[in-house]
Amino acid sequence: MMKYGRNRGMLTVFAFFMFSMFSMLFSGCAISERESVDMGEVKMEEVSSQKMEQTGEVSDKDIKLEFLQEDTGVEDTQEAGSDFDEIKKQFGENCISDQTFEVELSEFQGKVYFVPFLPSSQDGEFSMQIIQDGEVLEEIRAYVPERLKEESFKSLDAVSFYDVNYDGNTDLVLIETYGNFMFTAVYYGGSLEDGQNGYFNIQEQLSENLSNQVEPLSIPKIRECLSNGKKNGEFSCYQEAFEAVAKLCELESEDRQKFSLIYFDEDEIPELATGVLGYSASLYLYRDGKVYMLMDRWPYGAMGNTGYEYVPRKNSLRNENSDFAGAIHYTTYMSVGSRLTLDIVAEIETFLFDDVNQNGIPDEDEMESLGNYSVSYIDGKKAADEECQAYQAGEYEFMDLTMGFEELLEKLQEKAQE
Repeated sequence: MMKYGRNRGMLTVFAFFMFSMFSMLFSGCAISERESVDMGEVKMEEVSSQKMEQTGEVSDKDIKLEFLQEDTGVEDTQEAGSDFDEIKKQFGENCISDQTFEVELSEFQGKVYFVPFLPSSQDGEFSMQIIQDGEVLEEIRAYVPERLKEESFKSLDAVSFYDVNYDGNTDLVLIETYGNFMFTAVYYGGSLEDGQNGYFNIQEQLSENLSNQVEPLSIPKIRECLSNGKKNGEFSCYQEAFEAVAKLCELESEDRQKFSLIYFDEDEIPELATGVLGYSASLYLYRDGKVYMLMDRWPYGAMGNTGYEYVPRKNSLRNENSDFAGAIHYTTYMSVGSRLTLDIVAEIETFLFDDVNQNGIPDEDEMESLGNYSVSYIDGKKAADEECQAYQAGEYEFMDLTMGFEELLEKLQEKAQE
């Protein structure tokens, strides 16, 4: 990672190993040189170091696991050694008891158990479940890289729960061994509307890239690779934060990512726009040490979606879309709200044909009116042109993505020195 200002270090104790770091003073906007970080929600208090020195992993069963929920601040502690037998009684002999954790995840209400299972005669594959009060809320599909399809499951070496991609949801990071090969599997968590349970989706490209680039493969080393060990909320400046976001974007996709720094809202801190030109766009905001994802790979360039425009420093995003070969046009205005999310301000639906039967689609006998008719609706109510124009915040421009990864890093360094 680039360095913004001077370095700092800090002492951190981990769930499955402990490093002592030299302290390094820092000031202003600094990126830490520290190698170790805590493991999201799990940190070690009393650890035998014998196996750690050999492999980086600890099997001591007399350890105290402390689950730290980053988003909620809730702490739950359990004596892992004394609970292993109870865990097997609760979830069966086939569960991997030393990697079974009771945690709070953003995708589910209340505490749940993350329970991994060894392959069995009934199910020949490694598997995982989210369980609450005896009910299976989610089955998590096991990911195995194509190159290891012929290898057998050997071990689940590490588990971590934290927000990898800055969207506010808890993600899942695993380290597994198949045959003699160790790899990581990253699952992004997501939440559904109406209080439904969430889900976890494997990120194959990110998992493959991390497995190939991180050496030795461990949770702290993965976090060091992604964000120099910083949790979201610990960044000392937007330059440091956006470098971490850009690195993640590079690792997530096979496609060539492009970037831009834009001034979306009124302050002097730019926002980071990124994506694949002609296909998708993402937008990130920085506030007080934390990154907020405003747009997550929103698609455009097909099916009538022209892309995303903004008015510099006016906190206004506009998207134009269409259906039925342009017969129905949609204009959506959005802005960043008090919760630092991108919220819809208004969606204007314009019919460019006379929908005589009010079925919302252009029928064959209505096509004669196409291009000679126009009526707009906001929230289902007919709206005059003046009412629609009132949402315009000024001169809109597209979020053009102009920089490659290295160019962005140079730009961030320049900004840090201003």
